[in-house]
Amino acid sequence: MKELRRKLRKLRKSLSQPVRHRKGKKLLYQCQKAGVFRSAKHIAIFTPNDGEVETKNIIKFLTIRGYYVYFPILVGEKLKFAKVGQHFRKNRFGIDEPLFTPLVGAHEMNLILMPLVGFDKYKNRMGMGGGFYDKTLAFKTKQVKFNKPKLFALAFNCQEVDQLDVKPWDVPVDGIITPTRFIR
Repeated sequence: MKELRRKLRKLRKSLSQPVRHRKGKKLLYQCQKAGVFRSAKHIAIFTPNDGEVETKNIIKFLTIRGYYVYFPILVGEKLKFAKVGQHFRKNRFGIDEPLFTPLVGAHEMNLILMPLVGFDKYKNRMGMGGGFYDKTLAFKTKQVKFNKPKLFALAFNCQEVDQLDVKPWDVPVDGIITPTRFIR
């Protein structure tokens, strides 16, 4: 698993900035086409780090249309979410986190758009290995009737593998969105 994670991270980092920008626009189009924002008001998304897919087009679209946009904040081994404001600081991984806005839990979100390192056609997601999203979203596996938040992972097509080894603690996503398709 470590070797696969290293290989996929290297692959996504190899994409040039112009390619990332183009694919980011196509990613927004796929999200709109699939209607993922339709019944959401509070949406968590990430800023790209370590070669992750570009999200600035989605963030701009959501902000202009009046959605409440949140970024993840590290709190111990889990994530909370803070509404995007004017001030940011870098966390221990060098990722921007909003300052001076209240923290809310994942259960307050209607939709969480999350990064990944790898995925398969069965909607399995491989993260960076820290388990932050899985620990934060564990409540979704314990109760059948949790409709929110909806969970979608954003990725480049090159991050797809034949099949991932799923662990009991892995929280399944509702779909994977790439610049060219939506896996439900």
